[in-house]
Amino acid sequence: MTAEESGGTAGAADTGATGPHRVETAQELDIGGPDVVLPEADVPAHGMGRMSLVRIYQLGAFVLGLLLLIAIGQAGIALYGNNQARDVLINKVDPATLEQFRLSSAVTNQDMAIRDYAQDGGEEHVAQYRAAVRQEAESVDRMRRLLDGVPESHEVDRLLDKAAGDSKAWRAAFADEIAAGPGAQGIDPDASRDARRLLNQARGDMTPLQIGITKLHDRAADTLRSRASTTMWSVGAALVVVIVAALLLAVLLRRTVLTPVSTLTGRVRAVSQGDLGHALDVRGPAEINELAAIIDAMRNRIVRQWRASEEKTRLLDEQTAELRRSNAELEQFAYVASHDLQEPLRKVASFCQMIERRYGDQLDDRGQQYIAFAVDGAKRMQALINDLLSFSRVGRMTRPEESVDLADVVRQATDNLAALREETGAEVDVRDLPHVDGDRTQLTQLFQNLIGNAIKFRREGVPPRVVIDARRDGDEWEFACTDNGIGVEPRYADRIFLIFQRLHPRDEYTGTGIGLALCKKIVEFHGGRIWLDAEDRGDEPGTTFRWTLPVRSPLTNGDDA
Repeated sequence: MTAEESGGTAGAADTGATGPHRVETAQELDIGGPDVVLPEADVPAHGMGRMSLVRIYQLGAFVLGLLLLIAIGQAGIALYGNNQARDVLINKVDPATLEQFRLSSAVTNQDMAIRDYAQDGGEEHVAQYRAAVRQEAESVDRMRRLLDGVPESHEVDRLLDKAAGDSKAWRAAFADEIAAGPGAQGIDPDASRDARRLLNQARGDMTPLQIGITKLHDRAADTLRSRASTTMWSVGAALVVVIVAALLLAVLLRRTVLTPVSTLTGRVRAVSQGDLGHALDVRGPAEINELAAIIDAMRNRIVRQWRASEEKTRLLDEQTAELRRSNAELEQFAYVASHDLQEPLRKVASFCQMIERRYGDQLDDRGQQYIAFAVDGAKRMQALINDLLSFSRVGRMTRPEESVDLADVVRQATDNLAALREETGAEVDVRDLPHVDGDRTQLTQLFQNLIGNAIKFRREGVPPRVVIDARRDGDEWEFACTDNGIGVEPRYADRIFLIFQRLHPRDEYTGTGIGLALCKKIVEFHGGRIWLDAEDRGDEPGTTFRWTLPVRSPLTNGDDA
């Protein structure tokens, strides 16, 4: 069954679902080619493995949030009750107690002022009396407003009404009549006795009122202390819940993330250090289980590839040994070709020439032509064998040097072509050339072949002129060999570097067709590339070959680079 038939990729799977989780194939993980498919692995669903991290943290956040909400709500309610009790005690009961004392003082001041007025008739005493009456009314009114809404204050309200009523009865029966009449009249003894009785009754009401307010004050103080204690415990409980919630969250994080990830990291590190047989069975939430299973599947695949690579390495070692043996046989064949095969060719050419010298006068023109053909064929066969040997030795029989002066190399190459240069009147212009790493002999062959080709493919009646130049291009030297010869058509730019490829008949230009192929092999062996510069040169005839060689490293370059 394919991945599409079994439910798509693992990226489309619900990570919050319970049960086993599928591991992606090698194509989905991008860890291998389409020819290798990882088996689907089931993640064991045990403990937390049945739940995803999202589900675990959603449930944990709900529980912890509910506990914190309850604790904070309880603390808030306790603080609100404490503030209410404090407001009742400080802003209502305590001011009402003070007003009770002012009320008692106002009644006493009324009695003193009205008696003084009855004795001496001073109008200021009447004013004092009326001020005390206003003070009494204001105290009574303020006490009622302060005690309005105070729990269990109805008894105090009743005592306050009784005290205010008795005081009013005293004023109506005695004090108001004296204040309305002329002063200094004295007080009738009978009226004085009745007034004293009413006043004592009013004053006597003050004691129960004071006792009632004191009890109310005590109850408010008790309520405040109780609610303060409740508040303290509620806030303490809320802090404890917050600390416990933080600890539980830390434990949950450690158990669901830190511990599984740390365990997985340790086992993956063990695998990375070479213990490929170390299993990655890590227990944890569904995501950790799935990740461990995926990595374990990758480990199994690496083990399989490693075993396959060992087999490939063994086969490569065998092939390398076979190649070494084959190269040794080829090299032995090269030596044979260099000596044993050329010896018969030399004999053929030598005896043909001897026949021509001894019996030349006895041969007709056709016979001499046949001898010339045989000698030319033997010589061309020798040249071809020598060129093939040179081509096969590139990269095998080398003597690399760290610093080769290309100016000396070109000088050696031109000296090797001295006879051809003198014969054709060729001019070779060599510009400044650098030092490079390489094989001096092969580099000499490279320049000799390029300069020799430039002189060989000259135009009739025009002395050959060859220019050798070089310039720095980043990490490479770019060389150019430019001539004024017959040129090469751009369509042959790739063909001319193939072995045995010729663009002209042998009767026009001699050669084996190996020279440029040998140049290409030498340049590539030295880490460069060679090409025909196919840019249009206008009316100027000739050919330009360009090639590159790496710049030597600073450790071996000195000042030349």
